[in-house]
Amino acid sequence: MKHLLSIESLSSDNIEAILELAVKMKTMRGCMDAHPLRHKCWALMFSKSSTRTRVSFEVGIRELGGDVLFLNANDIQLGRGEPIKDTARVLGRMVHGAVIRTYAQSDVEEFAQYSGLPTINALTDEEHPCQILADLQTIREKLGKIEGKVVTFVGDGACNVPVSWMWAAAKLDFQLRIAAPKLYQPDAALLARLHTRNVTVTDDRDAAAAGADVLYTDVWVSMGKEEEAAYRQAQLGGFQINSALVAKAKPGVLVMHCLPAYRGKEITEEVLEAHAGTIFTQAENRLHTQKAILSLLARH
Repeated sequence: MKHLLSIESLSSDNIEAILELAVKMKTMRGCMDAHPLRHKCWALMFSKSSTRTRVSFEVGIRELGGDVLFLNANDIQLGRGEPIKDTARVLGRMVHGAVIRTYAQSDVEEFAQYSGLPTINALTDEEHPCQILADLQTIREKLGKIEGKVVTFVGDGACNVPVSWMWAAAKLDFQLRIAAPKLYQPDAALLARLHTRNVTVTDDRDAAAAGADVLYTDVWVSMGKEEEAAYRQAQLGGFQINSALVAKAKPGVLVMHCLPAYRGKEITEEVLEAHAGTIFTQAENRLHTQKAILSLLARH
């Protein structure tokens, strides 16, 4: 594993290696002697704002012995139109790795190609791999291994989080149900590319939730979609995780949200607070899974 660009590009063995090391990172936090990023500086290049992603990567890099250089689009020439491949070739001669949070998946892939640096996708419009790896760690802690489980995603089924979940389902032995209005269902070409029967898509929210081990949602209005806010809320209004939907799932269901959460929209205040222990464990596990990723990439 030279980069972490997407769940699509990972093997099931890659995923297992990350999760096993993440457990160790969490258990041994503050007690580990190894500092694989010692004397190394990693660049965090963010075109999208962030709370959990920035804090977890900055803390993680420092805990692994490294230094961090935070760059937003306005700090560097990318914000003035310099080609990504030129920025990549410059940084490739100066820093030791890059974490990129941006819009286009192709930008992350191009940077990895031209920089020669270990590169981590910290979110693009196409995938959010670090989030799903942290979610898998959380499910493993709460329910055991995900094999044989049913995960139901409710809401905008075409955004980056469910796309990464789809690739996880294609590589691991669990069922993913996506409940979304037809306008917000995954692209047919993507579904065909998965080559799996582990993913089903429906506009029947209740049927998708029936007997589920995990109910998962995300914001209805992702970054860059703000002009569509009113329309999206109207279209997705029937796809909320609330007490009635939770009651249709398996007893003891995990309710998950990758945050930030907009109470009263994709999830109710009551349900979020009832399941806050799980949801904020997801947020915490971003630190541990990302430390695992950084450590594995530092070996190459």
